[in-house]
Amino acid sequence: MEQLQEYKCPCCGGAIAFDPTLQKMKCPYCDTEFEMEALASFDEELKQERPDDMSWETEAGAQWQSGEEEHLRVYLCTSCGGEIVGDETTAATSCPYCENPIVMTGQLSGALKPDYVIPFKLDKRAAVDALKRHYSGKRLLPKVFADQNHIEEVRGIYVPFWLFDADADAQIRYKATRIRHWSDSRYSYTQTSFYNVTRGGTIRYERVPVDGSTKMDDTLMESIEPFDFGDAVDFKTAYLAGYLADKYDVDAKTSEARVNERIRQSTADAFAATVNGYTSVIPENTHVQLRNGQAKYALYPVWLLNTVWNGQKYTFAMNGQTGKFVGDLPMDRGTYNKWFFGILLGVFAAVFAVQYLMWLL
Repeated sequence: MEQLQEYKCPCCGGAIAFDPTLQKMKCPYCDTEFEMEALASFDEELKQERPDDMSWETEAGAQWQSGEEEHLRVYLCTSCGGEIVGDETTAATSCPYCENPIVMTGQLSGALKPDYVIPFKLDKRAAVDALKRHYSGKRLLPKVFADQNHIEEVRGIYVPFWLFDADADAQIRYKATRIRHWSDSRYSYTQTSFYNVTRGGTIRYERVPVDGSTKMDDTLMESIEPFDFGDAVDFKTAYLAGYLADKYDVDAKTSEARVNERIRQSTADAFAATVNGYTSVIPENTHVQLRNGQAKYALYPVWLLNTVWNGQKYTFAMNGQTGKFVGDLPMDRGTYNKWFFGILLGVFAAVFAVQYLMWLL
């Protein structure tokens, strides 16, 4: 027995039926009318839609060659558990993430060799000057933040990143409307026209970065992007001299969820920018399929300073290549109260003086 085809209203989702008077399909819930050919075409398009296919078949990083890592040492932070890599000349130091002392635990092992590194272009003095400018003029900043010794604790660290390349084939369907208003001597009218809008195409993504450290907030690292990959060079241990490097604790496979999110959002934004001339546009279905997926492992330069104030952590981070930085700052409540009540007292005094003057006059 042939199964009857049930059509759903593209506007409200209700079941629609053929209206013999109109010779059209009509929704009894929103009164929208449809030509049979248009509805059949829309139904056929729905059958062709598929879920996202954003899988990666790739390996990133390489194995260390014999003797390459013999001058590298791993330092373990007993407070936050971070594993920091430095060269054999690195003296006793403190963790760039939590400021607690870290101890040397042995040579590097169990980690992949980075494919690329972007060397630091800005030195510590540039980071300190940027931090001072960031603090300048902020009267409510706690004294510990503006302390010279504290500012000098800013550290250069190479942050591990996975860089993803892929071609994204995408098909996106939108429900769009155009609304027209007019009136005559008796009534005001509103006409809403509904449209099924589709967009399709391919976008090439190269070196989409995802940081490979759980200790670095993804949003913080994305805030100091972009890094110019034109300065990247093949990794050599000599670039670590004088700096620390975070040992990744998020592998490329685990990072796929984050890069898929970034690619999906970037693709949606790019396609949505091409849908113009409508009153409203709502995406209803998105299909993204990745091809030629590759990942590489790289170290990116970051100047970092962490401070704890009243039990809350505040982080200053600066792109060690471009100088772009972000930093969240606390407010000294005691200084704020003095400042606020000082202003309030000044306002009361001014009001009293005006009232007294008016009384005299």
